[in-house]
Amino acid sequence: MKYLSVMVSVLLFLGTGCGKKTKTETQGKTQYAEVKASSDSLVKFPVYDFENFEPLLHKSDDKIYVVNFWATWCKPCIEELPFFERVNAEQKENNVEVILVSLDMPSMWKSRLEPFVEKKALKSKVVILDDPKQNEWIPKVAEEWGGGIPATLIYNKNDRSFYERGFTYEELNKELDKFKN
Repeated sequence: MKYLSVMVSVLLFLGTGCGKKTKTETQGKTQYAEVKASSDSLVKFPVYDFENFEPLLHKSDDKIYVVNFWATWCKPCIEELPFFERVNAEQKENNVEVILVSLDMPSMWKSRLEPFVEKKALKSKVVILDDPKQNEWIPKVAEEWGGGIPATLIYNKNDRSFYERGFTYEELNKELDKFKN
């Protein structure tokens, strides 16, 4: 009986300690969102369910946010990533922040996503969105989103535009210029 209660205590402890807190800034206030731990050993990037990811889509500071939804298995996504990286490098001083939201499956995080990000030396912020309820969260990102990738949300505190398509470097800059008024 004593052995059983020790096992239950250990399981309860492990069950409550599987999340990781991540800090985000919203309107000058620090908020902590629960970040899910992966079942594969820990990955290098924050892993969010949609509820905890959603604040990244609604910041109201002085930045322009470029939120790109992609995956390592998506050829058009991979083709446009260098353009997002270039914008991130060139526009960082102009209050532009690029967030690359990986939609890769959990089994791919360690085997494909991490090596890909490392090999390509991606400098933009990379996060993982792991929420199987796509039919619920996709319209919360953008009503018009059919769920295809690549997809990009560009927003600031006053405006937002959503694009369910790939970009060239020139097209991405043209869209960003609309937010710099």
